[in-house]
Amino acid sequence: MIMFKKILFFVSSMNKGGAERVAANLTNAWAEQGHKVTLVVTYSKRGDCFYQLSNKTNLIYLADLTDKGQKNNPFHQIKRLLALRHLIKTTQPDVMISFLTNVNVAALIASVWSGYSLIICERNYPPLQPVSRVYEYLRKLTYPLAHSLVMQTGIGLQWANSNFPKIKSIVIPNPVSYPLRDSEPKLALNNSIADDRKLLLSAGRLVEVKGFDRCIGAFATLAEKHSDWDLIILGEGPLRKVLESQIRDLGLTDRVYLPGNAGNMSEWYARANLYVMSSMTEGFPNALVESMAHGCAVVSYDCKTGPRDIIRDGVNGLLVNPVGDIPALASALDQLMANDMLREQMEEDAKEVRERYSFNNIMSMWDSLFNQVTKKTR
Repeated sequence: MIMFKKILFFVSSMNKGGAERVAANLTNAWAEQGHKVTLVVTYSKRGDCFYQLSNKTNLIYLADLTDKGQKNNPFHQIKRLLALRHLIKTTQPDVMISFLTNVNVAALIASVWSGYSLIICERNYPPLQPVSRVYEYLRKLTYPLAHSLVMQTGIGLQWANSNFPKIKSIVIPNPVSYPLRDSEPKLALNNSIADDRKLLLSAGRLVEVKGFDRCIGAFATLAEKHSDWDLIILGEGPLRKVLESQIRDLGLTDRVYLPGNAGNMSEWYARANLYVMSSMTEGFPNALVESMAHGCAVVSYDCKTGPRDIIRDGVNGLLVNPVGDIPALASALDQLMANDMLREQMEEDAKEVRERYSFNNIMSMWDSLFNQVTKKTR
């Protein structure tokens, strides 16, 4: 029998982003289960809520509870911490959760000696996402006050156990939504790829860390051999012009396309014949899991965290080393582009992530953790 709880959830913003989407998914699921959920957005400039929330979720912006002031003004920061503490005291939550280092630190300071359970969550692998010296110091000072530290990957758990051995640390990955709900903008497939073409798909923000220049470079070496394949990279970002120039220079304007953001990703995953992830680093790559849930065979660089937790190399996808190496990526892509039987078998095997990362499984992990930390503080 579910014991309904009052859950207080802290997140920096609810703008478009991976951590924000997971926060929306989790709070929606808990609210629909019957828990009383309050989502607190701590960003000082407020911002908008990009993701749809359940009408059963109480959304609070910390900026609405404090007077306007300069973000770096120490007196304003103290006032914000006091507002957070007051909110904790008045909400009287059974359990609190916070996402990301800066929010974790603030929530820990605000909740010290309050008597309420706080679970903190790192959404990336900290050694690859350095914070300022101030936050590095504050993290070392405050994290031991948490009741639990949630990481997303096995190597993240090793970091947590090494740096904070006295905290109960645990791996809870993101749940995968299958099928994905459509949102705007909806991008018509037939505007970008013909029905008789095979599709190599990738998606993400057009930034350096995603390695799309390497993805395009690898495809360029295969384009002549696999003349029936096209590459489409979905997303927007500051490197659009750089990537467009690369595509022109390689003479691939009729084979590689950057059509922009797509809110109908489920249609694109279903249409793809192969999914490629060329990231230099990742936290927990949601798009990779989503593509597999929709039946895509996948090729990914074996970056420090993320892909190796998800892909069973040679079974439901291929991991590529060394990270960033274009010939190695091209070789792995060639292996699956050239072998329909192998690719189709991997497509079937990839679907097992639907169960591994299902909402039921992931929510059960959270429920178990809730029960442990609330029991500990009673």
